[in-house]
Amino acid sequence: MSKKILVIDPSRAIRNTLKERLEFEGYTVDTSDGSADPSRKRYDLTIAEESFATLSLSPWIALTDCAEVERVVELLHKGADDVITRPIDMNRLLRVVRERLSHAPEEVVVAAPPQRTRRTSHHTAVEPIIGSSPRIERVKRLIERVAPSEARVLITGANGTGKELVARWLHEKSNRAAGPFIEVNCAAIPSELIESELFGHEKGAFTSAIRQRKGKFEQAIGGTLFMDEIGDMSLSAQAKVLRALQENRVSRVGSDKDIEVDVRVLAATNKNLREEIRKGNFREDLYHRLSVIVIDVPPLGERLDDIPALVAHFSARIAAEYGIAEKPLSPEAVEELRKMPWGGNIRELRNVMERLIILSGNEITAEDVQNYVVETA
Repeated sequence: MSKKILVIDPSRAIRNTLKERLEFEGYTVDTSDGSADPSRKRYDLTIAEESFATLSLSPWIALTDCAEVERVVELLHKGADDVITRPIDMNRLLRVVRERLSHAPEEVVVAAPPQRTRRTSHHTAVEPIIGSSPRIERVKRLIERVAPSEARVLITGANGTGKELVARWLHEKSNRAAGPFIEVNCAAIPSELIESELFGHEKGAFTSAIRQRKGKFEQAIGGTLFMDEIGDMSLSAQAKVLRALQENRVSRVGSDKDIEVDVRVLAATNKNLREEIRKGNFREDLYHRLSVIVIDVPPLGERLDDIPALVAHFSARIAAEYGIAEKPLSPEAVEELRKMPWGGNIRELRNVMERLIILSGNEITAEDVQNYVVETA
């Protein structure tokens, strides 16, 4: 049975957009403008605009227009399991939804009455690693060789190169594939919350700790913990992570009991950690704990031969998401794309393809690339 999600937002456009995208992922989705009595149906997860923070919607993801750290902290203290700022980063929202629902309790929350919806089966396959250039083939070989081991892996590379995808394949091909894959973005968590996020807390551990919460390490027991942007973690948090890796145990905030955690840790960074060590920003002992194996993911500019395969993949995927016919690219259009600098790497290419599919005719031409991509870059 697919997981049930409720979306509460005053904006019909936001409700409809989230409903369509989440149903494409296989979830059963109901929507509400928040005006109805929230007491008639149970849901596995609620995605709600921040003004509904007073409702008992746990587990819930808050939507807010304010990206200030203070507002994010306030919403987390009010019981939100995560906070997404608008405009919504759909990829991040889907990651958070997958993470929360992979650990949804059997007893789910009471929320608002549904609107009419459809049901689909839920299966989220890992995206393939597209390309056959020498550098990306080396990454694939390393994944095949390293995944079955328990070795910790440090994944390096610029933003948008696909470090998370490498981590997911390391998990998928490991002996832990049946276990959870838990992701934490170390750069997105305020320093005052990192300990609670990673190690959990007991009810009453601090003023707004209204219930017990398991941290990421506990959630990942039997599986894989992916610590993204590890280079942005504070030194105090680094010390606590180092202890967890050394002893394979954690202690929730407000508890004096240790919890054993059987977890494989994968980490990723877009920074040169050796340079950060030299500057005093990163612990050398933690670096050596994390980097038993290092996989460097190449930027798109160093694998231009993969662009034809990548654009074909994105064209098919995006057309399917929009429910329209796939749009082929002329050879001249592909050549125009090969000439671009691609500072945003694979992520930028995916966004460019979505723009071209929306704005172009039945075939994407070189003129389309010039009009809708090059001139707007």
